[in-house]
Amino acid sequence: MKKNRGFVLPAVLAALTLLYIVLLKTVDVAAVGPQSTSVGFSHLNQSVFNAFGVNESWYKVTEVLGIGSIALAFVFALMGFIQLMQRKNILKVDHQLLAAGALYFAVIALYVLFEIVVINYRPVIMPGETAPEASFPSSHTMIGSVIMGSAVILAEYYIKNENLRKTVQVILCIMIMVMTFGRLLSGVHWLTDIIGGVLISLTLLSCFRAVLEKMK
Repeated sequence: MKKNRGFVLPAVLAALTLLYIVLLKTVDVAAVGPQSTSVGFSHLNQSVFNAFGVNESWYKVTEVLGIGSIALAFVFALMGFIQLMQRKNILKVDHQLLAAGALYFAVIALYVLFEIVVINYRPVIMPGETAPEASFPSSHTMIGSVIMGSAVILAEYYIKNENLRKTVQVILCIMIMVMTFGRLLSGVHWLTDIIGGVLISLTLLSCFRAVLEKMK
């Protein structure tokens, strides 16, 4: 039992995420979105959306941060590839990098899943589109938080200088917060989409850390 304690938090967070999705589909559901699309917690979502509206500047900021997080994932992928070429055996690649690869695969799989199984549609129709797009969870919040959050964890293994490591970790945490709140302020997601992205990313990151601890 002691060996499995590290997976208690991921299991609890996963259960909370599933419960949250069920509540989204059943509590205060109303057609408040464009083209009469329905959303759970409609009064809360509509109030927050009315308060902030649509902000193109914040949308652009979060798009840049999203691209930056993807670039960061490619850096770790490149590190793993170089090790594979040097060591000639995938099992000899750092287990931290292998676990990160599995984490990124999981978040991409969830992104595809929620494009197929639509929980919510966007509160606005995006430029160039004729119909609302899937909105839950906020993919920028989910993917960006997972990649940058994993970098915070991986910094503990790859940056030996303590001051530099802490500086990098603080910067990454700030970027996660800007991404999360910026996506809400941009107005292209409901509040519940942002919360969903945070919950899923916390679930994946807690599982990632638990796996690293177990592999250690």
